[in-house]
Amino acid sequence: MEKLLHYVWKHKILPLKALLTTDGRDVEIIDPGLQNNDQGPDFFNAKVRIGETVWVGNVEIHLKSRDWYRHGHHTDPAYNNTILHVAQVVDCDVETESGTHPPQLQLDIPAQLAVHYEELNKTDDYPRCHRVIPQLERMKIHSWMDALLVERLAERSENVVERVKKTNGNWEEATWITLCRNFGFGLNGDAFERWARLIPLQAVGKHRDNLLQIESIFLGEAGLLDEMDDSDCQKMKNEFAFLCHKFNLPAPMTPQDWKYLRTRPQNFPHVRIRQIARLFHSGHTQMRSLVETTDVKMLQKALADGGISKASCQLIIINTVVPLLYAYGQCHKEQALMDRALAFLAQLPAEDNYIIRQWKSCGLDVTSAADSQALIQLKREYCDRKDCLRCRIGYEYLKRL
Repeated sequence: MEKLLHYVWKHKILPLKALLTTDGRDVEIIDPGLQNNDQGPDFFNAKVRIGETVWVGNVEIHLKSRDWYRHGHHTDPAYNNTILHVAQVVDCDVETESGTHPPQLQLDIPAQLAVHYEELNKTDDYPRCHRVIPQLERMKIHSWMDALLVERLAERSENVVERVKKTNGNWEEATWITLCRNFGFGLNGDAFERWARLIPLQAVGKHRDNLLQIESIFLGEAGLLDEMDDSDCQKMKNEFAFLCHKFNLPAPMTPQDWKYLRTRPQNFPHVRIRQIARLFHSGHTQMRSLVETTDVKMLQKALADGGISKASCQLIIINTVVPLLYAYGQCHKEQALMDRALAFLAQLPAEDNYIIRQWKSCGLDVTSAADSQALIQLKREYCDRKDCLRCRIGYEYLKRL
């Protein structure tokens, strides 16, 4: 409930009565301040009139005044600049480390707000705010979806940048790892990333024009040559033995490293690895090939040439190419690449999964991958965490009801 009290303060959802400190002075909230989600006071640089004096400083909020001491604020110098202590229950005086006694304000959570907040938290329905969505202005919803999309791209591009750092600034290798990880489509993502790090790109690149040798190295390092049942199986084993000695390849993975449970045959690891081999053979796994392609249809065709289904092509563009473009554009201050990433999402059709179908059932228009990515971000980062107080739709739900 303390989060809800923060929400009441931040949005100035105040009771219909005069605000008074415990010693009887009038309180006017001029500016609630900047909310702090890290260590330290809850709100920085608040502006409050107490009696005849305007104070600028920090505000701390608790359910009960005694929490000031329970949280150790009385020994922490970070709270010395507290101009007001707000609590739903004022049950003791508070003192700072410097010996001052901040004035206290007893603040109630409006009863209806508390009821509706509990509704949002306890309901098993999803989305929890489904009742209010049809009533909201489309502009407000799409404004929030735009912000969610940028938030999601920023998070995913951070993952790319982390891989760049781990590969000592090698964008080509980071692109390779990102692409391979996404071929795992969740279930085998970790295994594909581990496998990708085993492949010596420069060495394998010398055999790029020989698909059989590429497949031999790729499947050999994955430990999956024995899974092959076609006529090239023995040839690949021989090639792998030769190339393994030539390049001193690292110890391969084992078949037990890969997951097959509830996996369709077209998603079996050895099938996906052969697709990656064909893309590598054609040059379409290289960063330049992905970054310099300005037309999403050409990109889809290039990926389809590797024997990848249309649906899988779309997922690879969404999960690999778009974050890569956005990350590279951010790091090199090339806005055109970031804009292209957004344009690719706007040009692709919306994903079709249970998350998107649930949002559609609430009356939301989901027409592009930009929309579906925004709503996936909304579910995973807000709905699943029951973080309705940070959600703009949650705000409208609480405000309207």
